[in-house]
Amino acid sequence: MPASTPGRRPPLPRAIRHIKAAIAAECCGREERSAIAAGVPRRQVEPGETPDAALVREIAEELGCAIAVDGWLAGEAAIGSTHVLTVARGTLLSGEPHPHEHDAVRWLAADELDDVDWLEPDRPFLDEVRSLLG
Repeated sequence: MPASTPGRRPPLPRAIRHIKAAIAAECCGREERSAIAAGVPRRQVEPGETPDAALVREIAEELGCAIAVDGWLAGEAAIGSTHVLTVARGTLLSGEPHPHEHDAVRWLAADELDDVDWLEPDRPFLDEVRSLLG
């Protein structure tokens, strides 16, 4: 990942990493690409676990579906002074996301991303997610 991206803080040494995924799928049989942002806000990557493996595990536990991590979006966003957020690109492999530990799950097309009241650390990633969906 790049050391710095406009609107994002350079990596913090020994920061606790939080990870999210922007999962792409053809939604509801339509030919449009949609995304859902899913995260692991209360958990971090476990010792000895790769970020990819942690995200696959957490999505299975929290949303009850299987994903493949296709790569990571550029940069990191600070969450306070000791935590950073990174976001992965993912593809839905099986199952349909259901909110086991979240309030809601919603598929979004590129033109719907601004309809959500995103948390501040999520906002720097929206342009890249939009371009991936567009």
